[in-house]
Amino acid sequence: MTSIQKWIYDSRPKGEISPQNYRLVQTDETLAPVRGEVVVEGVFWSVDPYMRIQQSAKDTWEPPHPLGEVQNGGVVGRVTEVGDGTKGLQIGDWVETFMGWRTHGVLSAVSCRKLDPEIAPVSTALHVLGMPGRIAYFGLTEAGKPRPGETLLVSGAAGAVGSIVGQVGKLAGLHVVGVVGTEEKARWIVHDLGFDAAINYCDHQSAGTMVDAFCKVAPNGIDIYYDNTGGYTTDAVIQSMNLRARIIICGQISQYQGGLDDPNTGPRLLHHFLYKRATLQGVLARDFTARMDEMLTHMGPWVRDGKIRYHETIIDGFNNLPKALCGLFEGANTGKMLVKV
Repeated sequence: MTSIQKWIYDSRPKGEISPQNYRLVQTDETLAPVRGEVVVEGVFWSVDPYMRIQQSAKDTWEPPHPLGEVQNGGVVGRVTEVGDGTKGLQIGDWVETFMGWRTHGVLSAVSCRKLDPEIAPVSTALHVLGMPGRIAYFGLTEAGKPRPGETLLVSGAAGAVGSIVGQVGKLAGLHVVGVVGTEEKARWIVHDLGFDAAINYCDHQSAGTMVDAFCKVAPNGIDIYYDNTGGYTTDAVIQSMNLRARIIICGQISQYQGGLDDPNTGPRLLHHFLYKRATLQGVLARDFTARMDEMLTHMGPWVRDGKIRYHETIIDGFNNLPKALCGLFEGANTGKMLVKV
């Protein structure tokens, strides 16, 4: 028998997400993998803004996350048992899989991505060499269509996705500006990650002052905008974009806490898209799942050689998973937020 802890998604948030929307349960179960299955014991758990989207009462890219079930999410862990006849994995292997907020699980071996700790720390499979890295790389290179010398602006630039987008942009020869929420994060993306400039949105309370700030750090206008936040930052970008600019919508985190089921009135700035013949495209990481190996071919050497840097905000304790998720919407993370046991 194995003692297993699980975080159950128990009630839909009314406005902001809180730990009260979850229930921690503990069960004793016999884990008996059969052919083609393995038992995984979690070590790192991912918390991601998309989790709040799935908690909406309305359909998004899929039906709402069902109540009374384990919270979905990516996990890195070790294989502790292997079913007879199962190939490709053995006891002790590190894997990345989507087993959700539980400490142990019986999983199909083909649903587990085997990791090599010699290439990079295994935790990176949940960010720079995982889902966030995938959407950062393909979102920018395919939807953004970057050309050397252009200007890229990234909102949420100190987050798991935005911090990677800006560095990929620099490798593509772009002038890169990041929008963040603290002076410490501004220094990090400029001095450590190589962004050309940073703007602290807390210094600007309206789109008008943000437009003025963009004029100073991006005097040639904005060609590509990688949007992770929405809000008045996006309003300001729309008024600052160049002819045939590309806007990539990866996230709208400023709207998630209470703005999903009863959203704000839609944009009133679409005339700027007409004037500039600009494009607006949404991107999801799942659109590129089948191209994971292609992403790793590029990103793996960049991470290994220090051309792409990353930071982890690690919260200790499985019991702190809901608090860690809430922290994403309070700006508590620099880089990727992870929970570890």
